[in-house]
Amino acid sequence: MAASNCLSKIRSSYGILSEKEKKIADFILEDPQNIIHSSINEVADHLEVADATVFRFCKRLGFKGFQALKIALASDIVGPLQDIHETILESDTPAQIAEKVFQSNIGTLEDTRQMLDEKSFQAAVDCLLAAQKIEFYGNGGSGIIAMDAHHKFIRTGKPSIAYTDTHFQLMSASQLTERDVALFISHSGTNKDLLHVMRVAKENGCRTISLTDYAKSPLSEKADISLHTISRETEFRSEALSSRIAQLSIIDALYVNVMMAGKEESKKSLQRMRSAISEKKF
Repeated sequence: MAASNCLSKIRSSYGILSEKEKKIADFILEDPQNIIHSSINEVADHLEVADATVFRFCKRLGFKGFQALKIALASDIVGPLQDIHETILESDTPAQIAEKVFQSNIGTLEDTRQMLDEKSFQAAVDCLLAAQKIEFYGNGGSGIIAMDAHHKFIRTGKPSIAYTDTHFQLMSASQLTERDVALFISHSGTNKDLLHVMRVAKENGCRTISLTDYAKSPLSEKADISLHTISRETEFRSEALSSRIAQLSIIDALYVNVMMAGKEESKKSLQRMRSAISEKKF
């Protein structure tokens, strides 16, 4: 995990880049091989931007400088991973469209797996294990992921719940304590309502985890622990839709870790739930 996949980092951060930084990103994505053999001055001159702009772009992606970016980019190019991102065309058959959607999802999962930070993920698992209560917050499409997370974690035996309405989120966050954990899900990480809810939760000492597509988003930077997905955009299908696949997978991985650590208690909780469902009378 946590491999230096430069091209994935660029795609993941594209939505929060400035216009000048997007010029640099486009230049790299169109011809990554050319960047490896260029100096920072040559890139800046070609794009008509300042050297400092190129340097800030590198820092925004998490690299120490232009040289570190080139090294990571070289690993991408010579590595075994192939870029399976394809544009969906109006002339494509239904089967071809399905193939490209599946390939996009596969790419999203592979990119996210490589970029998943092991220390942050372990910290999130430890945080969830220590929690007295777990609450999941998300709005819109992310609210569906929050509901799915609750649907899984209720099996652990730990009290959990998911809220998708801002008023309910605020009311519940105001009752959280330092013994609880709140996990915030947002593709962009810029949702103002969720940021408000996180502030309320943190004021009460609650530990917070964010799950977003952008490492430099406000939600990620304010959370105690930040987890990130990397999604691929295709024609007629936005990154926000693709990122749900990766978000669901990270939630699955967190859930399995918590269940494994719970051992006998987790098994008992799961058995009670299965027994209750199987005995339901219609």
